[in-house]
Amino acid sequence: MSTTNTSDSSLIPPRFLFRFTVEVHHCEPLWSTAGVVLNEKYSLPVLAQLDGQRQLAEMRMAWSSQGLAWWVRVEGKSQLPWCRDSRLEDSDGLQVWVDTRATMNVHRASRFCHRYVFLPRGGGHSAEEPVADQLLINRARENARPIRPRELQVKAKVTKTGYEMSAFAPLVALYGFDPVGSPRLGFTYALLDREQGLQTFAAGTEFPYEEDPSCWAEVLLVE
Repeated sequence: MSTTNTSDSSLIPPRFLFRFTVEVHHCEPLWSTAGVVLNEKYSLPVLAQLDGQRQLAEMRMAWSSQGLAWWVRVEGKSQLPWCRDSRLEDSDGLQVWVDTRATMNVHRASRFCHRYVFLPRGGGHSAEEPVADQLLINRARENARPIRPRELQVKAKVTKTGYEMSAFAPLVALYGFDPVGSPRLGFTYALLDREQGLQTFAAGTEFPYEEDPSCWAEVLLVE
């Protein structure tokens, strides 16, 4: 991970003083019927700790020519995740934002910007199946192509004390994704847990990361 200092002000959260570039490693095969298997090599740094926040979840990320995948583990819970497929933004789970063109100096999303949500439960007739869906980005100049059913993939294992979840956004769901020609992406995530709080990547709730690509970090796709 590399950082660039953008300010020396003590009036804003420390995380915002830097522009982050994080390496994300290649994995092949990336996705299977069991989900994604990623070792510690694929771990993402917990940038929220720079703001004095504790780590709520372990996040890993990988890429291949087929798309992007994430793995998350949440522990220390005493309640089942609160998830509703009718209330995606409010549910416990993972949201990711990806800009396949890494236009880090714009404040409104383009058609290259994607927002996806993955829940460990809340779907199906029993509301116990994991959920994967697309969310719109507020104030976007142009929205990404709507995904079709089952294009996004998610696998989850929920226990009494937490959950593990694998998520996959295939090439067809990532407009403009070109890991050879454009190996830099804009990226951030938000992991919501009603019991334990919120863990974000490049910027916290003090900034409009949900809609402003300039608040996202840069990831570099490497071997």
